[in-house]
Amino acid sequence: MNELNEKHIALIPLLGMDLMAEKIKDYIKDISSDTICEVIPVKLQRFATGDAKAVLQKSVRGKDVFVLVDVGNYDDRYRYSMFDYENHLSPDDHFQNLVRTISAIGGKASRISVIMPLLYSARQDRRTSRESLDCAVALQHLEKIGIENIMSFDVHDARVQNAIPFMGFDNLVPTYQTIKALCRYYSDLFFDEQHMVMVSPDFGGMNRNFMYADVLGLDIGLFYKRRDVNEIEDGKNPILIHKYIGPDLVGKDVLIVDDIIASGESISDSVIHVKKMGAKRVFVGATFGFFTRGTKKFDEMYEEGLLESAFITNASYLKKEVIQAPWYKEVNTIKYISFYIYSVSTGISISNILDPNLKIVELIKKYRNMYPVK
Repeated sequence: MNELNEKHIALIPLLGMDLMAEKIKDYIKDISSDTICEVIPVKLQRFATGDAKAVLQKSVRGKDVFVLVDVGNYDDRYRYSMFDYENHLSPDDHFQNLVRTISAIGGKASRISVIMPLLYSARQDRRTSRESLDCAVALQHLEKIGIENIMSFDVHDARVQNAIPFMGFDNLVPTYQTIKALCRYYSDLFFDEQHMVMVSPDFGGMNRNFMYADVLGLDIGLFYKRRDVNEIEDGKNPILIHKYIGPDLVGKDVLIVDDIIASGESISDSVIHVKKMGAKRVFVGATFGFFTRGTKKFDEMYEEGLLESAFITNASYLKKEVIQAPWYKEVNTIKYISFYIYSVSTGISISNILDPNLKIVELIKKYRNMYPVK
């Protein structure tokens, strides 16, 4: 192939994204031998005062650049010293590292896209009082400094993209990947209304759980929660009422899907409630697992037979105690991200990536052929 016609993808992994970048490079090589994909390191250096700079290790002139950033990575390996104090990287630090890297590119790339599985400040996506609109402001800033596309997973409220109507914004939901993991780990699942029920942990997650229920042909229930919006305890509004609305759960497997496990309190309450209502097994699915209060509650639920498994993606950092937990099951999203990057770079429509219903139908058909109902 003529070198001038070859597509040259440059992956720039920020802190914690090196392994993912290498795997993406291998996947893209398998997808197309005509596409050149390389990983370009960047040094993020800190001064003793806490100031920093980004230094690219290779030229990106004329290349299609994808910067990979995980704003949720708080691994001890990436602490930095400031006035002799050791600081963990916060989402703000990761976002500023992204801005520094884009500045280091200096307008030399043919195009810059950002792969940010966990969208920065996604939980601060709306204004209910005199408060900041961090997510919208961050997106507008990225647009101003030259970003053309941004990809995130399971955004808290995708309407935040209204802040950047002239920039590409893709919100991927790992529905297919989660169902595929379920089928890989369990051979005795029955995806029908007689054996399984989807349960949304709150109204906010209803659309997400309905996607699963619709494609799997399941009934759906939900938990109604009323929070005290005038109070904040431990960084969140306390729950005043927690009530289940939906079909009977006796003897049925239950799948509860949410975007984020933060403290885990909301999911834990849901698991305990559905088990009390007679659920057979309870599976949890989440795109991001923070476990800000540790995994003790999940460990206890597993030991008591309340929780069967928690399926969590590898799209963002997970602490070792989660990965090593007996209830943890990995949902692999790296191949998904690889196809997205290849499609964007080559100009291929990403409709099939955004709407995986046909793939899920084929997956369930194959699963039922392998493990027929007895």
